[in-house]
Amino acid sequence: MARVIVHATVTLDGFLADADGGVGWMFGRPSAPEDDVVVENVMKNIGAIVGGANKTQTIDEGEIPYGGMLKVPVYLMTHSEHEPIERDGITYTFVVDDIAQAVESATQAAGDKWVSLLGGSISRQCLQLELVDELHLDVAPVLLGDGISLFAGLGQRIELERLETSAFASETHLRYRVLR
Repeated sequence: MARVIVHATVTLDGFLADADGGVGWMFGRPSAPEDDVVVENVMKNIGAIVGGANKTQTIDEGEIPYGGMLKVPVYLMTHSEHEPIERDGITYTFVVDDIAQAVESATQAAGDKWVSLLGGSISRQCLQLELVDELHLDVAPVLLGDGISLFAGLGQRIELERLETSAFASETHLRYRVLR
């Protein structure tokens, strides 16, 4: 059975992106082979992705999950019907207003692998609906002071169990199980 994970790189103050949606702060940091091993482990275990569609329901170059490195089904939340799009060997399926259905479809597609949830809104909604099994957070050593938060607006307490913690050259890697 697939595990549903929130997988995100965040700043130490909990932001996914700066106030304009920029993520340039993620890049150019020194890295150690151990950092790469953590990221590679997550990547090899992802079997499907759930994220949000853009307003035009297109797949623009900068919006491809994981930069297109993962050739897994992607389910995108939207408010209106749209036919699936195939691009570079990846099928993007649009799901109208039913995040539980998107996660269920992704879970079926992932098989024994993980479903990765992308974005703050998607992650918070799934946490509120108790659809998330684990959090996988890569924390970059930077404070933005303002930006797009991963958890702001969650509106409820969620207890976690620490499964794994590691820190190397570029990031601190945290893995938690969501307790129900």
